[in-house]
Amino acid sequence: MEIRPIKTEADYEATLREIEGLMLAAAGSPEGDRLDVLVTLVEAYERNHYPMDFPDPVEAIKFRMEQQGLTVEDLVPIIGRKN
Repeated sequence: MEIRPIKTEADYEATLREIEGLMLAAAGSPEGDRLDVLVTLVEAYERNHYPMDFPDPVEAIKFRMEQQGLTVEDLVPIIGRKN
């Protein structure tokens, strides 16, 4: 099982394509083991090259409300009125 580190965007994209081809591999099989290792490498690459900041909690609530078509009044039964 020859596996190399993901160093470039091209390596990353090639690894994603390989992972896609291994998605149905049985756990514990050589292909399944290769899939596990490749996924771990991709996760590490993404953590270093595509960091995600945690959202502001208030903005996250507003976004979810907008997605569901809710207004502040819809939340009054759940969280009460502002005092």
